[in-house]
Amino acid sequence: MSRVGKHSVQIPSGVSVALDGNMLTIKKGSIEETYKVPDCLKVENTESGILFTPLDSAQSTRALWGTSQRNVKNIVTGLDTGFKIELEMVGVGYKAAVSGKKLTMQLGYSHDITFDIPDGISINCPKPTAIVVSGHDKKQVGDVAAVLRCYRKPEPYKGKGVIRSGEFVYRKEGKKK
Repeated sequence: MSRVGKHSVQIPSGVSVALDGNMLTIKKGSIEETYKVPDCLKVENTESGILFTPLDSAQSTRALWGTSQRNVKNIVTGLDTGFKIELEMVGVGYKAAVSGKKLTMQLGYSHDITFDIPDGISINCPKPTAIVVSGHDKKQVGDVAAVLRCYRKPEPYKGKGVIRSGEFVYRKEGKKK
């Protein structure tokens, strides 16, 4: 039994929800997101929020029950407050700058790395060694942060690289003489 799917998704003020069959349309301002609810679930828009109920007790239905509830909750949270991931660059000479729709990073290579910022994502650099990725789609924010991190993954000997804020980098002892 899903413990996540039992709870209704609370709708904050300013966010509107429309239900058309199995298509759930969530809108705030000019941003609109749609979510197709699986056929094995029933959706109700009640005064307490959006409530999901399974139509049968199959294992796959119960798995989709909690997943659908959490996906819709992420859409509502993203439209209401948004998501952000902070990245830090550790290393001598590592820095980043945003100009227009491009992020330019210097990560110790012989060339600069330029990254085109996709639509729906905003990137800013409060410090030359810090990058903040924010947007309303949780998956897209996480994907962009993962792509930026893979340009220079943290290495275990000196700890240099692009790391998430607060991430622990396992350090190894170097070669002994």
